[in-house]
Amino acid sequence: MSALIDEDEIVHEAELVWLEDVGSLDYVRQSLDRLPTRRGRPAYHRDGRMIGYAVLGPGAKASRSSGTFRRRVFWLLPHDRDTDPDGLYATGTPAEAVDPRTLEPGGKGRKTERSEGGRPSAPGAGAIRTLPF
Repeated sequence: MSALIDEDEIVHEAELVWLEDVGSLDYVRQSLDRLPTRRGRPAYHRDGRMIGYAVLGPGAKASRSSGTFRRRVFWLLPHDRDTDPDGLYATGTPAEAVDPRTLEPGGKGRKTERSEGGRPSAPGAGAIRTLPF
């Protein structure tokens, strides 16, 4: 859950890889998954589709008990706003969702007026208005 992700858990991120153009997405869901490698496209086992993932730098250490790395994965479900604009999330977002334009390696991202279903900003309109959690 985005509100539950602490920046110290993602400090070793080197890059975010996007599998789709996120410029047209109001929000993406994010989770910390246990994965066997620091880099590369992870396997995806949820409904919906994977939108992107984090690549970890060489300083990231595997868990001593499981040998896995905690990496962020970004995804959407079939009932999310991009495919069902009048559905459950016509306004508001799931707890784990953030505006993809506020994401960067090592930064957990924020909800914005746009991600919550407000009017989209005009292209090039300037700063993104973030909302408190």
